[in-house]
Amino acid sequence: MKFYDCATAPSPRRVRVFMAEKNIHIETIQVDLGSGEQFSDEFKAINPLMEVPVLQLDDGSSISQVNAICQYLEEIYPDNPLYGRTPMERALVDSANNRVNAGGFMAGAEALRNSAPGMKNRALPGPHNYSQIPELAARGLQRIDNCFSDLNAHFESNQYMVEDYFSVADISAMVFIDFAKWVKKRVPEDHTNLARWYAEVSQRPSAKA
Repeated sequence: MKFYDCATAPSPRRVRVFMAEKNIHIETIQVDLGSGEQFSDEFKAINPLMEVPVLQLDDGSSISQVNAICQYLEEIYPDNPLYGRTPMERALVDSANNRVNAGGFMAGAEALRNSAPGMKNRALPGPHNYSQIPELAARGLQRIDNCFSDLNAHFESNQYMVEDYFSVADISAMVFIDFAKWVKKRVPEDHTNLARWYAEVSQRPSAKA
């Protein structure tokens, strides 16, 4: 297999952390998003969505999107499960991960892609161009604040995103907090529960992936 990555981008980092937690080693190929390598004909043949991450299988087929890649790897490398150990836990992890994706990552992308000069006419990733909408950037910043607040309340009575079980939802939330720094949003000082959790998960060896 081959993993198409971009070392500076948050989405492929989520897969790297996931693989590090499960001790999975896959040949990695860097895609230079800054120079537009994702728009090349060569890369479009691998992923028509023109996005990273992408996992290319030995038969040449490809899997795109963070959760699809991680769920595939969970199936073929079941040791140290990160999507839940029981049916109920898997449901809770899926729910928590979806909340982080919608309330955190999408908010950060909304704020960044609708304000960054380098993303003019690229307000959404993928093969189609969309104009920036400044109001969506402002809304994205507000949504980040709300996500921080919701997470802080959650960690008042939970060690991790799902009780005392470290899961893929914690990986998503950690990378979201680092991604929010791109739009100058950091965990507020009075969010002590969130700060405690973030400090703990950031000390895991996988966080450096």
